[in-house]
Amino acid sequence: MTRRMGLEQEFFVVEPGGEPSHRADELLQRCLEMAEPRGLSRSFFATEWVKNIVELNTPPSSSPRELADSYRDILQLAIDAGHEIGVRLYPYSVYPLHLIPVIRDEVKYHVQVRTIGHERFLNAGKCAGTHLHIEVPHGTIDSRVGIAYDAPADARAELLNTYNLATALDPVMIALSRACPFYEGRSSGLAHRTARYRGNEEYGWEGVYTLLPEVGSLRPYAESIEHLVQLQFARHHAWLNALSAARVNGELFEEAGGSLLTSAWNPVRLNLHGTVELRNVDSNLPEIVLGVMMLVYQLTHRVREERLIVTPTEGLDSMRVEGDRLLVPDFEHLHHQLLFAAVSEGLSSPIVKGYTQSTIEVACAHEPDWPGLSELVPQPGQFRTTESVLLEKYYPQGESLSREIGLELVREGCDVLEDSVRRLQESGTTEPLSTS
Repeated sequence: MTRRMGLEQEFFVVEPGGEPSHRADELLQRCLEMAEPRGLSRSFFATEWVKNIVELNTPPSSSPRELADSYRDILQLAIDAGHEIGVRLYPYSVYPLHLIPVIRDEVKYHVQVRTIGHERFLNAGKCAGTHLHIEVPHGTIDSRVGIAYDAPADARAELLNTYNLATALDPVMIALSRACPFYEGRSSGLAHRTARYRGNEEYGWEGVYTLLPEVGSLRPYAESIEHLVQLQFARHHAWLNALSAARVNGELFEEAGGSLLTSAWNPVRLNLHGTVELRNVDSNLPEIVLGVMMLVYQLTHRVREERLIVTPTEGLDSMRVEGDRLLVPDFEHLHHQLLFAAVSEGLSSPIVKGYTQSTIEVACAHEPDWPGLSELVPQPGQFRTTESVLLEKYYPQGESLSREIGLELVREGCDVLEDSVRRLQESGTTEPLSTS
């Protein structure tokens, strides 16, 4: 059974000196002009809700290599287009210095701003993420009711297991992809994009969806297809209630394309394109993005081929296979201890490190040397993240970054991104390469 995959990655647009740029539209226009001559679709280059970020999208791909080839070529075009007009792409999860995003004048964005609050919603324009897509059987996801009533039983079972596996991967995705350790010039030790975008009232993370966890936080495992449908409608009703409370006409949301499935900004959601979408990965360097994508691919492929049933299990700190079941931590533990540790400590936390290691072992059981593993795990039992590399170089400057050092970090990020893509192009291979 072949299931396609894809990814979307957001990048900050910056001036050559590292200052924020609001020239995303100019950059995208040049990308569109260059796309057809290079054999690329214009749909690979998209706007975001602020003018300092662009989104690059791969086409649905049937293999990791096919995806990596597309990703490399799309990214190279965007870098080249930026050089032509005098801007650069900054790849990390947050801009390290002060940034005031410029919001696009479109109804769908105004609806969100008015409902969530202007200052709170601005956090989304200071964060950049990567969204991974795993295809499920065609016709299983229905935009009106969540899951099609007439979908075959095996297709519904595959969707349920893919959704639950993606949910179980949440702290692993956060920990492995942690990128920029500085936000508004300071380091707090948090995974800033997760804290500032997702938010969490219990832990004091002031983010976009702190007060609306139903539409922006991780939702529980689905016990059945019927339960998964219930989760979709409960979230949608929470959003409609928020619109009403903010005195926003719900018809505006619908006129702007809003629907049952598009009222979700959760870390794991069902997508109209027929995929389970993981939205919990930081924007990062190509080798990290491809390594994490490969991990998700390996796991979903194994679950599907071996017909494993993803089974939340109380008291479990690891992921492991027993018979026809893939045992994962129960949601209470996943969404509290593991989430908090992944955001506040990352892979320096023993429980996060252990859970991540067990996840990789399950993925590697039948292919111990899959491409990209060395980027995530340079040596057995040891992990390296983009964040740890940046902290090693910039944290000795203190918890606060001066403007000069912050701009240096941005310029270096642009350089490393371009060097990484250049090595991929010159080597003629799509295996992730070292950043060292």
